[in-house]
Amino acid sequence: MADAALKLASSMATRELLAALVAQYQQDQGQAVTAEAAGGVDVARRVEQGEALDVVVLASGAIDKLMASGRVIAGSRVDLVHSGVAIAVRSGANRFPVGSEAEVRAAVQAARTLSYSTGPSGVYLEQLFQRWGILETVRPRIVVPPPGVPVGSLVATGQAELGFQQLSELMNLQGIDLLGPLPAEIQTITIFSGGVCTASSRPAAGRALLAFMASPAMAELKRQHGMEPAG
Repeated sequence: MADAALKLASSMATRELLAALVAQYQQDQGQAVTAEAAGGVDVARRVEQGEALDVVVLASGAIDKLMASGRVIAGSRVDLVHSGVAIAVRSGANRFPVGSEAEVRAAVQAARTLSYSTGPSGVYLEQLFQRWGILETVRPRIVVPPPGVPVGSLVATGQAELGFQQLSELMNLQGIDLLGPLPAEIQTITIFSGGVCTASSRPAAGRALLAFMASPAMAELKRQHGMEPAG
């Protein structure tokens, strides 16, 4: 009898990549995996509450916190990808120039509404706006996405004129135009990592799945989804 499916949960940023990696793993190894994605805060809370998950993929800091609290097996963290932030507007809308720090600052100040995630990149952007001295000025124009709702969908429907999110979440979304990545001088890179949950009844199988996802053979697939291999 085939083994029961491994259960994997992740934040939204890696959803499409993990779906592709899981499909490849199932084809190569014959091990079924069910992968679901939700808001990163919600996924971390579920792991903290002891939900019967085998593997969790979140920003590396969140994985470290789950290891510290005993909900992810110590030493099981595997870094999978490096992910940068990109900027988008609604399809056909005014294209703000964003090739430099000064241009991005001007675009943020000019946008009637803007949106960014509640994850690590959003925290970084608030700190950046604070450093620029414009956070309190633009705060009333910030549209906070509901948990699990991509920033790009708010941009596509016109609820936000300017959107910032992981490139992986924006690149395949209909109804938006990508302006480009954040310029190198203000780019922020999030490391997304996997860990084996202590609630898993098959930790060895969880480790095998993460090893496959981190393998050099998966590097090109990661690049196709707008991320760089972490190894």
